Amino acid sequence: MDETKKLSPNSLTFIALTNEYCHAMETAADCDRDQFVAQMLKLLPRIYIVASDLEMDLAYSDYEILPSLEEEAYNQARELIAQLMGEEDVYLEVFVEDMKYSDTPIATTVSENLADLYQEFYNFIASVKNADTDVQQELIGLCKANFRNYWGQTLCNVLRALNTVYYNPSSQEEF
Repeated sequence: MDETKKLSPNSLTFIALTNEYCHAMETAADCDRDQFVAQMLKLLPRIYIVASDLEMDLAYSDYEILPSLEEEAYNQARELIAQLMGEEDVYLEVFVEDMKYSDTPIATTVSENLADLYQEFYNFIASVKNADTDVQQELIGLCKANFRNYWGQTLCNVLRALNTVYYNPSSQEEF
């Protein structure tokens, strides 16, 4: 390995933001709904922008992002977010392939979408944490490919739902 090789500032920012997201999910119990939603509304767009600017996009690599998040931790995170969101956890999803063939609306949940992102980012952080720079670059490229193929759309969808919850005038107190 070339010891002078370094990660780009954008790659470092991506690692830091995904780690911050994981921390926010792990400490969600310390927040009320509005605090948590506000935190997500600040984090998710930043992750999207940085991910879209990542240099590499690998569909194939000799390395892989290994599954590290246990199912129990995933379910705990999902259930906690569902409790925080209450009635506002469910929203209609229009960007689902099955929607083309459906006469009825397709519902999804903020909690499942955020838990899916948590799983993606947790696995990424666990894989990249102790890897050397060359491997980190490959893993970042794989994460970018996953962003393009899967979790970028999930992030946008849940961001739309969170925006509606946070800025819905009926949920704010009148002054």
